Amino acid sequence: MAKQVMLKFTDVARDMPEKRPPDLRRTDFDEIYAEYADRKAAEQSSRCSQCGVPYCQTHCPLHNNIPDWLRLTAEGRLQEAYEISQATNTFPEICGRICPQDRLCEGNCVIEQSGHGTVTIGSIEKYITDTAWEQGWVKPPAPREERHESVGIIGAGPGGLAAADMLRRAGVQVTIYDRYDRAGGLLTYGIPGFKLEKDVVERRNAQLVEGGVTFELNCDVGVDLSFGAIRGKHDAVIIATGVYKTREIEAPGVGGFGVERAIDFLTASNRKSFGDTVEEFENGRLNAAGKKVVVIGGGDTAMDCVRTSIRQGAESVKCLYRRDRANMPGSQREVQNAEEEGVIFEWLSAPKGFVGDPVTGVMVQKMRLGAPDVTGRQAPEVIEGADYVEDADLVIMALGFEPEDLPTLWNEPELPVNRWGTIKADYVTGATVLDGVYAVGDIVRGASLVVWAIKDGRDCAEAILNDFNGAQRIAAE
Repeated sequence: MAKQVMLKFTDVARDMPEKRPPDLRRTDFDEIYAEYADRKAAEQSSRCSQCGVPYCQTHCPLHNNIPDWLRLTAEGRLQEAYEISQATNTFPEICGRICPQDRLCEGNCVIEQSGHGTVTIGSIEKYITDTAWEQGWVKPPAPREERHESVGIIGAGPGGLAAADMLRRAGVQVTIYDRYDRAGGLLTYGIPGFKLEKDVVERRNAQLVEGGVTFELNCDVGVDLSFGAIRGKHDAVIIATGVYKTREIEAPGVGGFGVERAIDFLTASNRKSFGDTVEEFENGRLNAAGKKVVVIGGGDTAMDCVRTSIRQGAESVKCLYRRDRANMPGSQREVQNAEEEGVIFEWLSAPKGFVGDPVTGVMVQKMRLGAPDVTGRQAPEVIEGADYVEDADLVIMALGFEPEDLPTLWNEPELPVNRWGTIKADYVTGATVLDGVYAVGDIVRGASLVVWAIKDGRDCAEAILNDFNGAQRIAAE
């Protein structure tokens, strides 16, 4: 299996873009606007005030040295800017594309706070790293010497991949196990291609393979291979499965044809972009073309669903959220993008049930915000007698994700989980109470941001290397 995967990845890396499906190939945009991009990156970077307290850096989970690589970009020293950028971030080209900068670095830019508009940090980060790939500055893991220790990583999402990269650069033998046929987790199948081009993810996967990481794909832990077997094969194991179980609601009509989960809808769309045959898309179940689409939820996944529906040619797209715009958990930038593309937001609206099978409508109950609780957050309350039916041919439930029951799925009752089902692990090292077992990312934090998973993976890899080095010193004594 691993050999087949390696061939698949290296073929992609070698032949890109000729062997890619048409909608995965790069356009001529970068070439046409290269000079413009150079000028805009330098112009925006020069706006950085180099303030004494870089709030952009302190509000970045990875604490990227943003002011320094902005200064170097303004000076045209792009390779140095890239070196500083990648020193703290394993995948800067991915974070530059999908991080909610308006809530993190850019939202805390001193220039933004003074009312003059933020420095476009995310776009510059993307520009620097895309240039680095084009110029050949991005190198695969190349350890100075090989180590005998091995680490098994369960989950090929951003946390697992970040840990694999750091461990491999230190010479550790790394094997990644994942249930899907392609690595990347939500980067591959959850996030739409218009936000994160899939060749950007595959390029990183190919680089890891080139650097010596082994991928065991289509491997469902607990079914194809036991957790105990993986522990027995490696000196340490990192659990980086993410959270994929969809939050459900109890309402009449749930489960009917046309009332679908966000993860299924987005996965089908992304598989089509790879050129896969997707039966649920072909038969119309997970295809928004020509339909009245209603998306329920207010997070970034909901925004991905509404914007994907627009691109698939939906007749209309509406988003129901039970709170108001100010309390929307998703990125305000994403909301604005969706509105500009034609999405209609129905604020203070919640589903009460679903009409028809196949679905023909959503029973909606109008809400108002009640008195604030001790945290200041206002709970939504139902407005009696204000119900109505919203026409719909496709309803997409984007209510968030929860962890799967790993102790049961893996037949590992000793695996430590809390009452929410996430794994109990040290928030810095990722260590659990099980010897040699670590956990990172959403399976510890709950559904969170890609940048936090990358940080967790890097921190965990550093902790494992410290443990390995400590064991070597003890053995030498």
